[in-house]
Amino acid sequence: MAVFACTGCGAVLTAPVSRVALPVHAHHRHGHTLLPPLMEPGTYAVDQEPSGPPWLPWSEARTDEAETRGFFAPVDVLPMGPPGEVVVAPGDSRGTVLIPERCDGCCMGLDGRDGPNLACAQCGQEVATRIDDCSLWQAVRFVPHAVHRHSAAVPVPCATGWATPPGQSRGAPPVGPSGAWSPLWEAAAGAALAHLLVVSAGMSVEVPGGLAAHIFGRSLDALLPKGPPVKRAALAGPGLPAPDSTPDIALVPRHPQTGEAWRPPGTSDTVPVEAGVWTRLAFPREGLPVPAAGGMPDGVFRDDPLPPHPWELFRPDPEVLLHTLARLPAVRQPWLREIYDRVRGNPYGHPFQ
Repeated sequence: MAVFACTGCGAVLTAPVSRVALPVHAHHRHGHTLLPPLMEPGTYAVDQEPSGPPWLPWSEARTDEAETRGFFAPVDVLPMGPPGEVVVAPGDSRGTVLIPERCDGCCMGLDGRDGPNLACAQCGQEVATRIDDCSLWQAVRFVPHAVHRHSAAVPVPCATGWATPPGQSRGAPPVGPSGAWSPLWEAAAGAALAHLLVVSAGMSVEVPGGLAAHIFGRSLDALLPKGPPVKRAALAGPGLPAPDSTPDIALVPRHPQTGEAWRPPGTSDTVPVEAGVWTRLAFPREGLPVPAAGGMPDGVFRDDPLPPHPWELFRPDPEVLLHTLARLPAVRQPWLREIYDRVRGNPYGHPFQ
């Protein structure tokens, strides 16, 4: 584990935290309400993308300048802040005070539009940006040059490789109690769909039946040509048997700690999927909702209470799709750029309405 301290005076600015992969919904907006923290308590992630002001309008940016900052398709504005922000849950920050003149937001809180709004309480150096406005996942983002990392006294196991299957943590369920699809699933699907489009090479893609078909099928049918030639996608990862034949595309889990995609044997193109989402796609059956008495046999599932069912068609989040595609060099290919421009021009049309 680690703690982060101010580079100006050495004051500790976080609780002990362990590193995990940045969630795919880190740049995702949702609804018009207060959202929970982006990061789980006791964790941190490093955002490798440039972030925050100053902002450069796309019309004023040179192509080489945009690509140097990791943008390969038009966006509204380029963030010209530094990459490498350290992201923690607000409850894991320590020893900071608000900078009152930088506490702007759109509605219910702070959105970080003016840059760092937290200073070190001990020396006054600008150290971080707190974000907690409506539609934004709450987070504290530490400026890379304002903090340095120290090892904490609490040891944690090194989380590398796939010795522990991602199935041990099932993540958020796809459908909430209200019958609405989970925004975490919509964001994860938007990111995975971007990679699916890239490896499709502009051809039709056939995805596995069941939940995976609900998540990806309608969007792929709308965005890619119909009919042959067809690329076949299949789920692959820890705990799944090897397929009878190598699929063209493997839907694989993204390691929750390292962010690395599982690599299947063979030569399939891979599409990383958030580990919790992948697990529910690969192992769709839930365990018993209540303890069973009387020695119920293995593999027998009760139907009380019934699992929630969605009241609307699933839609991958178009903003996450565009955010991911714009940062993949493949989007410069004419056929994929056409899809990008089409979705950007009507992000809430079919199949995203």
